[in-house]
Amino acid sequence: MQMIRAMACGGMLTGGAAMAATVDTSAGAMEITQIADGFDEPWGLAFLPDGAALVTERDGRLTLLEGEQRRDIAGLPEVVAEGQGGLLDVLVPRDFAQSRTLWLSYAGAVEGGVATIAGQGRLSEDASRIEDFTPVFAAEGYRGGRHFGARLVEAADGTVFLTTGDRGTGPKGMQAQDAGRAASKVIRLNRDGGPAVQLEGALPGVHSVGQQYVA
Repeated sequence: MQMIRAMACGGMLTGGAAMAATVDTSAGAMEITQIADGFDEPWGLAFLPDGAALVTERDGRLTLLEGEQRRDIAGLPEVVAEGQGGLLDVLVPRDFAQSRTLWLSYAGAVEGGVATIAGQGRLSEDASRIEDFTPVFAAEGYRGGRHFGARLVEAADGTVFLTTGDRGTGPKGMQAQDAGRAASKVIRLNRDGGPAVQLEGALPGVHSVGQQYVA
C-alpha cells in the first residue's frame, strides 16, 4: 500500500507530546507526524520554497518553522481577534523566490465594523519581518465576529482568489447574491492588489457570488 507522509496541522499543531500515527484515507495510508506544538488557534499554513512553513494564529501571530526552530515574524497588520476573526490565511505565491511576496488575510477594523481584508508585503531577507505590508482589498464592515471566510488561493495566471463569508447576516440579509457587496463572494485580485475582473453591476473584483438561501 502506498504510504503518504504529511505534516501535522490543525489540532495536532495546538499542543501535546510528539507523536506519529497512520490513518487510512481515500488516497491510501497516510502517516502523520507532529513537528510542532504550542500553537493557539492556528488557522493558515503555507510552505516556502526551501520547505520552511508559515503558520498563522488568530491572535495575530505569524510563525516561521524551520525544522525544529521557530520564530515569530514581525511587521504584521493590526487584526481584530474577536469571535471567529483575527489573523487568518497566508499565501506564498509561486514567484516567491524572486519577489519574496507574502499575502495575508485577516479581520480588521473599518468604517461600520469589522471586515475581511487581504494585503501583501515582502518577507525580509532574514525572514524576521514583513516589510511594507499594504492592505489591497477590504470588504464592507459589519458588527460582530462571524463568518469571515478569508481563504487565499493563487490562480494559474498569478491572480489571487479571496473568499469572503456571509458575516452571519442570515436569511434576512440575503447578501450572497448581491454582486454590489463583498460578503459571501469569491474576489479575484491582480498581483498588484487591483481587481482582476469587473462584472457588470458588480463590485470591482467580484468573480462569483454565493448561493441565496431561505431559512
